[in-house]
Amino acid sequence: MFVDLPLDQLRSYRPPLPEPDGFDAFWRRTLDEAGTYDLDARFEETDAGLSLLHTYDVEFSGFGGHRIRGWFLLPREASGPLPCVVQYIGYGGGRLHPQDWLLWPVSGYATLVMDTRGQSGPNRPGDTPDPVGSPHPGVPGKMTQGLLDPDDYYYRRVYTDGVRAVAAARGHAAVDAGRVVVAGGSQGGAIALAVAGLVPGLAGALIDVPFLTHVRRAVEITDEGPYGELSRYLAGARTEVEAALHTLDHFDGLNFAARASAPALFGTALRDPITPASTGFAAYHHYAGAKELRLWRFNGHESGGGHQRTEEIRFLRKLFG
Repeated sequence: MFVDLPLDQLRSYRPPLPEPDGFDAFWRRTLDEAGTYDLDARFEETDAGLSLLHTYDVEFSGFGGHRIRGWFLLPREASGPLPCVVQYIGYGGGRLHPQDWLLWPVSGYATLVMDTRGQSGPNRPGDTPDPVGSPHPGVPGKMTQGLLDPDDYYYRRVYTDGVRAVAAARGHAAVDAGRVVVAGGSQGGAIALAVAGLVPGLAGALIDVPFLTHVRRAVEITDEGPYGELSRYLAGARTEVEAALHTLDHFDGLNFAARASAPALFGTALRDPITPASTGFAAYHHYAGAKELRLWRFNGHESGGGHQRTEEIRFLRKLFG
């Protein structure tokens, strides 16, 4: 049984930001470095057997100029530049297949799905390697790769890839660059939240049960899912706890939420042991843009499932008219 704060406390839960000194300078330097590499976004049409869609195999240059894969799906009968949803993926999986990402294109939107570097699984295959190793040992998984220095941390590369994915989408002739939305759940929600805080001019953000948010609390109250990688590592690396938490502060969704301005729809679930409700509420309350929250009182990490997707469809319909 997992127990977080009671709902009456969650409704006003707004902990202090874990903002490290130099947070903005760190991310400005990171994105400036990425900007020295040509984006070189390439869209190669491929026959996925989806007769109502144009399907493209995507490549663009992310962090360090590393080539990031993805899919781009476009309604075949579309006329004029379309709003676009940039979709980020949950932990441990890759871009899958084009037919796994039909929600937004059949709803009338262009869709760019970003593969997550170095992640794949038996049911969620990926195609993007991460050529950067970790300068210190860690536990299996991605959470402890480069954990002792913000410059080396794995999610510095992933979040930068996420920013570059928006640039790739905005550069496509079929996309209205002023109507780009970022979306994702769990790890995908963390990436979407980070990008919402780093990229100006987004039209919206769909952030469901975001991971890597209010991390200092999360690692104290749960060891489920990827947070368990952190607790297992720190159980052995006893003298490195503060260095690790300092690094994680640079990637905490609360700090990005406080800098975001795009209208956002959040989802959170009271019985979520992987991204506890208090961490989701904290992100929601710190979010600086217009925002709405859908709460699923008897659900876990699955959140609202299809009900949350329905709410997201309605949210975008209202957003774009």
